Amino acid sequence: MRIVTRPDFDGIVCATLLYETEDVTEPVYWVQPNDIQKGLVEIRNGDILANLPYDERCSLWFDHHFTNKINTPFKGAFKIAPSAAGIIFEHYKDRFKSDYGELARETDKIDSAELSVDEVLHPENYPFLLLSMTIVGHNDDNYWNSVVDLLRKHRIGKILDDPEVKQRCTAVIEQNKKYKKDLLKHTQVTGHVSVTDFRCLDKPPNGNRFLVYSLFPASVVSVKIRYDDDNKTCVAVSVGHSIFNGNCNVNVGLMLSKFGGGGHRGAGSCRFPAGKAEEYIPNILNILIKNEINEVSSID
Repeated sequence: MRIVTRPDFDGIVCATLLYETEDVTEPVYWVQPNDIQKGLVEIRNGDILANLPYDERCSLWFDHHFTNKINTPFKGAFKIAPSAAGIIFEHYKDRFKSDYGELARETDKIDSAELSVDEVLHPENYPFLLLSMTIVGHNDDNYWNSVVDLLRKHRIGKILDDPEVKQRCTAVIEQNKKYKKDLLKHTQVTGHVSVTDFRCLDKPPNGNRFLVYSLFPASVVSVKIRYDDDNKTCVAVSVGHSIFNGNCNVNVGLMLSKFGGGGHRGAGSCRFPAGKAEEYIPNILNILIKNEINEVSSID
């Protein structure tokens, strides 16, 4: 039996909870949702798929993304909810030997961006939020697995005292300071849409993904554009409703599903060949600027 999930904080906590409740004997298989959608991931019988699009070959599936809803029978649980980890916690609530209630609640809060201005501006004062910000990038399996192991064994205070976690938390705090400058330099606001374009940079910066909402409070939605590979052959676009200005009418996940991506009503992403950028990006921005309701009544 194997856990297959994505390398974000929700995925980390999904893996933590599944290790505690299922007879998992193999390391976590960390994958990106886009690779699942393209059929590039080998899913096998016995796999537990979490926080990712459904694959009929898996044995259990847990997810919460608007665009991943299916109408065929499956084993596991799906619900439009703040986090996939929260769904797993509820599904197995009578089987945990330790109390993971706080971890599940914090994951719900972080993944759904239910944050205060102070949390956005000072994540260093909020332990779970700070830890979540250390889960970034690609090909960092050893660290992701280490955090899963720490969450299974220790309370948050002791986890933050782990030498590697402490080093990464310190780096995140410094990184966020630089990221604020990068956002201010590379973001333009068109009407109610803030657009951050990092394609002019050799290496796109990482940082506090919520910060843009406090820097551009008049915007109702943010768009971040970057190259997703060193050869600049793939473009990644992330879109999110402002967590402080709730006037965006566009269902982001539904919109991005038309461009090879997906996500939630309030946030999502897509990746596509760089040659498609001149067509796709203006179309995405035009939809957001119009700000028309694009809900599909058959999807809850």
